[in-house]
Amino acid sequence: MLSLAESLAAIIVVALTGYVLLGGADFGGGIWDLLASGPRKTRQRDLIAHAIGPVWEANHVWLILAIVLLFTCFPRAFARMAIALHIPLTLMLFGIVLRGSAFVFRSYGGGGGRVFAIASLVTPVLLGMCVGAVASGAIGAAAGVQGEGFYALYVAPWLTPFVFAVGLFALTCFAFLAAVYLTVEAPDAELQEDFRQRAILSGVWVLMMAALGLALAPHGNLVEPRMVALTGAAALAGFWALWRRRYRLARVAAAAQVTLILWGWGVAQFPYMLPPDLPIELAAAPRATLRLALIAVIAGAVVLFPSLYYLFKVFKAQSSAPPTTPPHPPR
Repeated sequence: MLSLAESLAAIIVVALTGYVLLGGADFGGGIWDLLASGPRKTRQRDLIAHAIGPVWEANHVWLILAIVLLFTCFPRAFARMAIALHIPLTLMLFGIVLRGSAFVFRSYGGGGGRVFAIASLVTPVLLGMCVGAVASGAIGAAAGVQGEGFYALYVAPWLTPFVFAVGLFALTCFAFLAAVYLTVEAPDAELQEDFRQRAILSGVWVLMMAALGLALAPHGNLVEPRMVALTGAAALAGFWALWRRRYRLARVAAAAQVTLILWGWGVAQFPYMLPPDLPIELAAAPRATLRLALIAVIAGAVVLFPSLYYLFKVFKAQSSAPPTTPPHPPR
């Protein structure tokens, strides 16, 4: 049975999962906005805007929850991460802000489409690099470095081939999720086929980047074999569903695949908050703080989940049929 500290660490992983499945798909939509092509390029971008538009701001609640729980319940881990990763974390924050601002300007005809797309491309890489730095054990190693200079303390932990590979892996996962989700959102068979092809292609890239990350891994305990088997089964189910054009099943399989990837990392890293030297129990705040945080999470969930359900039900229903681009008037 999980301890109180381990339960809160698990909640952080669940919050990150929510952000990846929802916010990550929004970033993936920006990637496909940048790569829109063909005779239906404008319609592809219209579909992406209408899929993201109603709910993209709400998806950040999952990232906020994870960060608040991290610095409240595990201050030692938060301090190490905030110091060693302050450069990519700051750049990621800039990317989130620029992307949101550009999307608003873009939606109201004020430009910003290129900024929105580029921020959607760069920010997932930075997020994946932060995760890769933690998984590699570089954050724990950097904490013990004394007098080695700025580069060794603040750059070397996150600027390695493995960490960069994890960043690209996150990017391909987000693109894959977005393409699969958009096959369900598409109002006609032509757009569905466009994003079906993109989903299959990005799914192949996910597998390739996963293999590259494992090949560059600094140690062998980054994955848990049972979770790898489950992830493989979900990937096969997703490819089969896309091949047979069963898009709702493909959406479930894609979400399961990415969830299992994230949870597999958490299981492999357990019981460490920051490997190789900071276990969850040692990183945790006093027990009284943990109890109050858990009570706050439970009370907040009572309000949060019905509110999010109502938000998605109302606004996604209203935007389920994106307007088509009006034909040019006759000359």
